[in-house]
Amino acid sequence: MLRYMTAGESHGKSLVSILDGMPSGLPIKESLINKELARRMSGYGRGGRMKIEKDKVEILSGIRKSKTTGAPIAILIKNRDSSIDKLASITKARPGHADLAGALKFAEKDIRNILERASARETASRVAVGALAKILLGEFKVDILSHVISIGGIFADTRGIPFQSLKKKADNSPLRCSDKTAEKSMKAEIDAARSSGDSLGGICEVIVKGVVPGLGNLSQWDRRLDGNLARSLMSIPAVKGVSVGGGFSLSDMRGSEVHDAIFYSKSKGFYRNTNNAGGLEGGMTNGENVVLHLVMKPIATLKNPLESVDIVTKRKVKAQVERADVCAVCACGIVAEAGCAFEIANAMIEKFGGDSVGEMKRNFKGYVDAVRRF
Repeated sequence: MLRYMTAGESHGKSLVSILDGMPSGLPIKESLINKELARRMSGYGRGGRMKIEKDKVEILSGIRKSKTTGAPIAILIKNRDSSIDKLASITKARPGHADLAGALKFAEKDIRNILERASARETASRVAVGALAKILLGEFKVDILSHVISIGGIFADTRGIPFQSLKKKADNSPLRCSDKTAEKSMKAEIDAARSSGDSLGGICEVIVKGVVPGLGNLSQWDRRLDGNLARSLMSIPAVKGVSVGGGFSLSDMRGSEVHDAIFYSKSKGFYRNTNNAGGLEGGMTNGENVVLHLVMKPIATLKNPLESVDIVTKRKVKAQVERADVCAVCACGIVAEAGCAFEIANAMIEKFGGDSVGEMKRNFKGYVDAVRRF
């Protein structure tokens, strides 16, 4: 199966990812990975760090002549701001951040050693890994998009917009919002939060199109795909909630309103006219689009900081102020795309096996043909 690890600090020399389990023979273009990294850094409301870094990958292993070899893939992303050893110690904990809990856990009096790894800068490594997963999924015509549903209590209306149109609108928006009217109001809220030294959160949606039924497994709790997707997305810094399909809104409805009736035709096979399940039933994909929502809390670092305590002197202080975004919901969506891509690619490899992409495609074709004949 696919697995990966990351290493590196926010202001360290570099970020490193190691991805193991990718089949051989997959064509890889570094430009596609770099494009995903650029998407993560864009967006209205981002902070000064985005003006400094120009993330690009250096592939250290696992790819030869632009194709995967089946060996572990090592990826390096250098930090332009690598001033970690010159940065001052920090003792003023920020509410909402890993500062205090991390300092207590590791018996660390310098919070700098906590925040450097806890920083969302680490997600650049995840996006690089997710880019490789997206390339693999592209071989099977699986596509992924993310877009912003709300920021600061302002909600976009995206009902009835087809997948490709929604993706195009999001890609052309500085907030990845497909509702221009809502986007204008969101930007005004971000400007107001910036002026008052505050921050904003919101909700983004991820949609995965083209997934075949039967990915994931009902037999064990840790093999259910909805659980693995939720775990991946909940691990993104500042994410405080993940829902599938209709999510929490389903609690107010009756079963007859919630569950997606099943239909069949010779041209379509089995299908549904609704997708409240978000493409997942019993821990497995059911052939409909996989749909997830993420709630991102406001960024923890505030220019107008909250009250806190100095962990050394124990005196009342204002929390530490670090360089940070005002709002990063659109970037959260890009990281979420990467997390979904990894988990679905992993489920594809589990289902269709194969040490090479060619072998995996043969297994995939046989399964799709069997589903059509079912």
